[in-house]
Amino acid sequence: MARFNKILVTGFSEQNLDNEVWDKIKKLSGKVVFEPVPDADCLFSRFNKVDKALIDSLPRLKYIGLLATGTGTIDLKYAKSKKITVCNIPGYATESVSEWVFALILEHLRRLEDAKKTARKSDFSGDGFTTSEILDKKFGIIGLGRIGYRVAKIAQGFGAKVSYWSRNRKPRAEKEGIKYESIDNLVKTSDFVSLHTLTTKDTENILDNKRINSLKKDAVVVNVSGMEQVNIPALAKRLAKKDITFILDHPDEMAKKDVEKLMRFSNCIVYPPIGFVSAEARANKQSIFVSNIENFLKGKPRNVVN
Repeated sequence: MARFNKILVTGFSEQNLDNEVWDKIKKLSGKVVFEPVPDADCLFSRFNKVDKALIDSLPRLKYIGLLATGTGTIDLKYAKSKKITVCNIPGYATESVSEWVFALILEHLRRLEDAKKTARKSDFSGDGFTTSEILDKKFGIIGLGRIGYRVAKIAQGFGAKVSYWSRNRKPRAEKEGIKYESIDNLVKTSDFVSLHTLTTKDTENILDNKRINSLKKDAVVVNVSGMEQVNIPALAKRLAKKDITFILDHPDEMAKKDVEKLMRFSNCIVYPPIGFVSAEARANKQSIFVSNIENFLKGKPRNVVN
Protein backbone atom coordinates (compact mmCIF):
# COMPACT_ATOMS: atom_id res chain seq x y z
CA MET A 1 0.00 0.00 0.00
CA ALA A 2 1.17 3.53 -0.76
CA ARG A 3 2.01 5.86 2.12
CA PHE A 4 1.79 9.58 2.76
CA ASN A 5 5.04 11.49 3.10
CA LYS A 6 3.83 13.72 5.92
CA ILE A 7 0.49 14.13 7.69
CA LEU A 8 -0.39 17.51 9.21
CA VAL A 9 -2.93 17.34 12.05
CA THR A 10 -5.02 20.48 12.67
CA GLY A 11 -8.02 21.20 14.85
CA PHE A 12 -7.54 18.32 17.28
CA SER A 13 -4.90 16.73 19.46
CA GLU A 14 -3.53 13.26 20.12
CA GLN A 15 -6.14 12.60 22.81
CA ASN A 16 -8.93 12.69 20.22
CA LEU A 17 -7.81 9.32 18.88
CA ASP A 18 -6.85 6.16 20.76
CA ASN A 19 -3.19 5.10 20.85
CA GLU A 20 -3.80 2.05 18.70
CA VAL A 21 -5.41 4.28 16.07
CA TRP A 22 -2.38 6.56 16.02
CA ASP A 23 -0.20 3.47 15.63
CA LYS A 24 -2.17 2.50 12.50
CA ILE A 25 -1.98 6.04 11.13
CA LYS A 26 1.78 6.28 11.67
CA LYS A 27 2.25 3.15 9.58
CA LEU A 28 0.51 4.97 6.71
CA SER A 29 2.89 7.95 6.73
CA GLY A 30 6.53 8.83 7.00
CA LYS A 31 5.77 11.40 9.68
CA VAL A 32 2.85 12.91 11.62
CA VAL A 33 3.18 16.57 12.67
CA PHE A 34 0.96 19.02 14.58
CA GLU A 35 2.55 22.27 13.36
CA PRO A 36 2.17 23.64 9.79
CA VAL A 37 4.75 22.40 7.31
CA PRO A 38 4.69 23.16 3.58
CA ASP A 39 5.58 19.64 2.45
CA ALA A 40 2.57 17.87 4.02
CA ASP A 41 0.65 15.80 1.49
CA CYS A 42 -2.15 14.85 3.90
CA LEU A 43 -4.18 17.08 6.20
CA PHE A 44 -6.34 15.95 9.12
CA SER A 45 -8.99 18.42 10.19
CA ARG A 46 -11.79 18.55 12.73
CA PHE A 47 -13.59 21.88 13.19
CA ASN A 48 -10.90 24.30 12.01
CA LYS A 49 -11.25 26.31 8.81
CA VAL A 50 -9.58 24.89 5.71
CA ASP A 51 -9.78 27.72 3.20
CA LYS A 52 -7.98 28.72 0.03
CA ALA A 53 -5.10 30.27 1.98
CA LEU A 54 -4.39 27.11 3.98
CA ILE A 55 -4.72 24.89 0.94
CA ASP A 56 -2.33 27.11 -1.04
CA SER A 57 0.18 26.92 1.82
CA LEU A 58 0.33 23.14 1.30
CA PRO A 59 1.30 22.73 -2.37
CA ARG A 60 1.80 18.96 -2.11
CA LEU A 61 -1.57 18.30 -0.45
CA LYS A 62 -3.61 15.51 -2.01
CA TYR A 63 -5.91 14.32 0.78
CA ILE A 64 -7.95 15.95 3.56
CA GLY A 65 -9.36 13.60 6.18
CA LEU A 66 -12.16 15.08 8.29
CA LEU A 67 -12.54 13.79 11.83
CA ALA A 68 -16.16 14.90 11.62
CA THR A 69 -19.31 14.64 9.52
CA GLY A 70 -19.93 18.31 8.74
CA THR A 71 -18.07 19.85 5.81
CA GLY A 72 -18.96 23.52 6.29
CA THR A 73 -15.44 24.47 7.41
CA ILE A 74 -13.82 23.22 4.19
CA ASP A 75 -13.62 25.03 0.85
CA LEU A 76 -14.67 21.89 -1.01
CA LYS A 77 -14.89 23.53 -4.42
CA TYR A 78 -11.36 24.90 -4.23
CA ALA A 79 -9.99 21.61 -2.91
CA LYS A 80 -11.55 19.82 -5.87
CA SER A 81 -10.05 22.35 -8.29
CA LYS A 82 -6.64 21.46 -6.83
CA LYS A 83 -7.40 17.72 -7.21
CA ILE A 84 -7.44 17.21 -3.44
CA THR A 85 -9.77 14.49 -2.17
CA VAL A 86 -11.81 15.32 0.94
CA CYS A 87 -13.43 12.53 2.97
CA ASN A 88 -15.70 12.84 6.00
CA ILE A 89 -17.14 10.40 8.55
CA PRO A 90 -20.87 9.91 7.96
CA GLY A 91 -23.20 8.02 10.26
CA TYR A 92 -20.75 7.22 13.04
CA ALA A 93 -22.88 8.74 15.81
CA THR A 94 -26.38 8.22 14.46
CA GLU A 95 -27.71 6.40 17.51
CA SER A 96 -25.78 8.46 20.03
CA VAL A 97 -26.98 11.82 18.68
CA SER A 98 -30.53 10.61 18.10
CA GLU A 99 -30.85 9.48 21.71
CA TRP A 100 -29.28 12.77 22.81
CA VAL A 101 -32.07 14.74 21.08
CA PHE A 102 -34.65 13.07 23.31
CA ALA A 103 -32.48 13.46 26.39
CA LEU A 104 -32.53 17.21 25.74
CA ILE A 105 -36.27 17.29 25.18
CA LEU A 106 -37.13 15.16 28.20
CA GLU A 107 -34.76 17.07 30.48
CA HIS A 108 -36.57 20.25 29.49
CA LEU A 109 -40.13 18.91 29.68
CA ARG A 110 -39.59 17.08 32.96
CA ARG A 111 -37.38 19.75 34.58
CA LEU A 112 -34.97 17.08 35.73
CA GLU A 113 -32.32 19.51 36.98
CA ASP A 114 -34.89 21.32 39.15
CA ALA A 115 -36.23 18.00 40.43
CA LYS A 116 -32.77 16.83 41.52
CA LYS A 117 -32.08 20.12 43.29
CA THR A 118 -35.43 19.90 45.08
CA ALA A 119 -34.80 16.32 46.21
CA ARG A 120 -31.35 17.25 47.53
CA LYS A 121 -33.15 19.64 49.88
CA SER A 122 -35.18 16.65 51.17
CA ASP A 123 -38.33 18.02 49.53
CA PHE A 124 -40.01 14.95 48.10
CA SER A 125 -43.51 16.37 47.68
CA GLY A 126 -43.37 16.99 43.94
CA ASP A 127 -45.33 20.20 44.44
CA GLY A 128 -44.95 22.81 41.72
CA PHE A 129 -43.92 20.42 38.96
CA THR A 130 -45.89 19.96 35.77
CA THR A 131 -45.05 18.82 32.25
CA SER A 132 -46.43 18.04 28.82
CA GLU A 133 -46.14 14.81 26.86
CA ILE A 134 -44.69 14.03 23.46
CA LEU A 135 -47.60 11.70 22.71
CA ASP A 136 -49.88 13.09 19.96
CA LYS A 137 -47.76 16.22 19.51
CA LYS A 138 -46.53 17.21 16.08
CA PHE A 139 -42.81 16.49 15.73
CA GLY A 140 -41.20 18.22 12.75
CA ILE A 141 -37.78 17.21 11.43
CA ILE A 142 -35.70 19.35 9.10
CA GLY A 143 -33.28 17.10 7.21
CA LEU A 144 -34.08 13.40 7.02
CA GLY A 145 -30.61 11.93 6.73
CA ARG A 146 -29.34 9.14 8.94
CA ILE A 147 -29.83 11.00 12.21
CA GLY A 148 -33.03 12.73 11.15
CA TYR A 149 -34.57 9.42 10.16
CA ARG A 150 -33.59 7.76 13.44
CA VAL A 151 -35.02 10.71 15.40
CA ALA A 152 -38.23 10.32 13.42
CA LYS A 153 -38.50 6.64 14.34
CA ILE A 154 -37.90 7.36 18.03
CA ALA A 155 -40.49 10.15 17.93
CA GLN A 156 -42.96 7.67 16.44
CA GLY A 157 -42.15 5.39 19.36
CA PHE A 158 -43.28 8.16 21.70
CA GLY A 159 -46.54 8.36 19.74
CA ALA A 160 -45.82 11.72 18.10
CA LYS A 161 -47.23 12.76 14.73
CA VAL A 162 -44.03 12.98 12.72
CA SER A 163 -43.45 15.17 9.67
CA TYR A 164 -40.29 16.03 7.79
CA TRP A 165 -38.78 18.29 5.20
CA SER A 166 -35.65 17.35 3.29
CA ARG A 167 -34.10 18.47 0.03
CA ASN A 168 -35.00 15.07 -1.42
CA ARG A 169 -38.20 13.16 -0.73
CA LYS A 170 -37.81 9.90 1.21
CA PRO A 171 -40.32 7.33 -0.11
CA ARG A 172 -39.31 4.70 2.44
CA ALA A 173 -39.95 7.07 5.33
CA GLU A 174 -43.28 8.17 3.90
CA LYS A 175 -44.41 4.55 3.65
CA GLU A 176 -43.61 4.28 7.36
CA GLY A 177 -45.94 7.14 8.25
CA ILE A 178 -43.43 10.00 8.29
CA LYS A 179 -45.26 12.76 6.44
CA TYR A 180 -43.54 15.10 3.98
CA GLU A 181 -44.32 18.82 4.28
CA SER A 182 -42.92 22.09 2.98
CA ILE A 183 -40.37 23.50 5.40
CA ASP A 184 -42.46 26.62 5.98
CA ASN A 185 -45.57 24.68 6.94
CA LEU A 186 -43.57 22.28 9.10
CA VAL A 187 -41.93 25.09 11.07
CA LYS A 188 -45.11 27.00 11.77
CA THR A 189 -47.24 24.00 12.79
CA SER A 190 -44.88 21.75 14.80
CA ASP A 191 -44.79 21.48 18.59
CA PHE A 192 -41.23 20.17 18.35
CA VAL A 193 -38.76 21.10 15.60
CA SER A 194 -35.51 19.12 15.35
CA LEU A 195 -32.82 20.36 12.97
CA HIS A 196 -30.63 17.77 11.22
CA THR A 197 -29.23 19.34 8.07
CA LEU A 198 -25.50 19.43 7.44
CA THR A 199 -23.96 22.88 7.58
CA THR A 200 -23.31 23.91 3.99
CA LYS A 201 -23.76 27.11 2.00
CA ASP A 202 -27.19 25.79 0.98
CA THR A 203 -28.36 25.34 4.57
CA GLU A 204 -26.90 28.50 6.12
CA ASN A 205 -29.71 30.59 7.64
CA ILE A 206 -32.29 27.90 6.87
CA LEU A 207 -34.09 29.02 10.02
CA ASP A 208 -34.30 32.60 8.82
CA ASN A 209 -36.17 35.56 10.25
CA LYS A 210 -39.47 34.60 8.63
CA ARG A 211 -39.39 30.98 9.81
CA ILE A 212 -38.27 31.83 13.33
CA ASN A 213 -41.13 34.29 13.68
CA SER A 214 -43.59 31.71 12.32
CA LEU A 215 -42.81 29.16 15.07
CA LYS A 216 -45.95 28.34 17.00
CA LYS A 217 -46.33 29.46 20.60
CA ASP A 218 -44.66 27.08 23.09
CA ALA A 219 -42.69 25.30 20.36
CA VAL A 220 -39.50 23.52 21.41
CA VAL A 221 -36.69 23.76 18.85
CA VAL A 222 -33.67 21.47 19.12
CA ASN A 223 -30.60 22.16 17.01
CA VAL A 224 -27.83 19.57 17.23
CA SER A 225 -26.46 20.84 13.91
CA GLY A 226 -24.39 23.97 13.36
CA MET A 227 -25.79 27.33 14.44
CA GLU A 228 -24.78 28.75 11.05
CA GLN A 229 -28.17 27.45 10.01
CA VAL A 230 -29.99 29.85 12.35
CA ASN A 231 -30.50 33.59 12.07
CA ILE A 232 -29.19 34.52 15.51
CA PRO A 233 -30.47 38.13 15.68
CA ALA A 234 -33.95 36.93 14.71
CA LEU A 235 -33.76 34.10 17.24
CA ALA A 236 -32.76 36.52 20.01
CA LYS A 237 -35.76 38.73 19.26
CA ARG A 238 -38.11 35.74 19.32
CA LEU A 239 -36.60 34.40 22.56
CA ALA A 240 -37.25 37.79 24.16
CA LYS A 241 -40.97 37.12 23.77
CA LYS A 242 -40.60 34.10 26.10
CA ASP A 243 -42.97 31.97 24.00
CA ILE A 244 -40.60 29.34 22.56
CA THR A 245 -37.71 27.22 23.85
CA PHE A 246 -34.52 26.82 21.84
CA ILE A 247 -31.96 24.12 22.72
CA LEU A 248 -28.49 23.96 21.13
CA ASP A 249 -25.29 22.02 21.72
CA HIS A 250 -22.58 23.53 19.51
CA PRO A 251 -21.58 26.75 21.32
CA ASP A 252 -17.92 25.87 20.76
CA GLU A 253 -18.33 26.65 17.05
CA MET A 254 -20.05 30.00 17.62
CA ALA A 255 -18.71 33.52 18.11
CA LYS A 256 -18.48 34.27 21.83
CA LYS A 257 -20.71 37.33 21.49
CA ASP A 258 -23.47 35.23 19.90
CA VAL A 259 -23.33 32.60 22.65
CA GLU A 260 -23.47 35.30 25.31
CA LYS A 261 -26.39 36.99 23.56
CA LEU A 262 -28.45 33.79 23.53
CA MET A 263 -27.52 32.68 27.03
CA ARG A 264 -29.14 35.80 28.45
CA PHE A 265 -32.49 34.16 27.76
CA SER A 266 -33.70 31.51 30.21
CA ASN A 267 -35.65 29.86 27.37
CA CYS A 268 -32.44 29.25 25.41
CA ILE A 269 -30.74 26.15 26.82
CA VAL A 270 -27.09 25.66 25.87
CA TYR A 271 -25.13 22.42 26.22
CA PRO A 272 -21.55 21.47 25.35
CA PRO A 273 -21.18 19.30 22.23
CA ILE A 274 -21.53 15.89 23.88
CA GLY A 275 -24.22 14.23 21.80
CA PHE A 276 -21.69 12.13 19.91
CA VAL A 277 -19.47 11.07 22.81
CA SER A 278 -20.75 7.56 23.44
CA ALA A 279 -18.15 4.79 23.51
CA GLU A 280 -19.86 3.18 20.54
CA ALA A 281 -19.75 6.37 18.48
CA ARG A 282 -16.08 6.95 19.28
CA ALA A 283 -15.20 3.45 18.09
CA ASN A 284 -17.24 3.89 14.89
CA LYS A 285 -15.67 7.28 14.22
CA GLN A 286 -12.10 6.07 14.52
CA SER A 287 -12.74 2.97 12.45
CA ILE A 288 -14.23 4.97 9.56
CA PHE A 289 -11.51 7.63 9.80
CA VAL A 290 -8.72 5.08 9.40
CA SER A 291 -10.53 3.12 6.68
CA ASN A 292 -10.99 6.38 4.72
CA ILE A 293 -7.23 6.88 4.75
CA GLU A 294 -6.50 3.28 3.77
CA ASN A 295 -9.05 3.31 0.95
CA PHE A 296 -7.61 6.54 -0.48
CA LEU A 297 -4.10 5.10 -0.44
CA LYS A 298 -5.43 2.01 -2.24
CA GLY A 299 -6.87 4.26 -4.94
CA LYS A 300 -10.44 3.49 -3.91
CA PRO A 301 -11.54 6.50 -1.82
CA ARG A 302 -14.84 6.29 0.08
CA ASN A 303 -16.97 8.94 1.78
CA VAL A 304 -15.69 11.57 -0.67
CA VAL A 305 -17.54 14.86 -0.17
CA ASN A 306 -16.11 16.89 -3.05
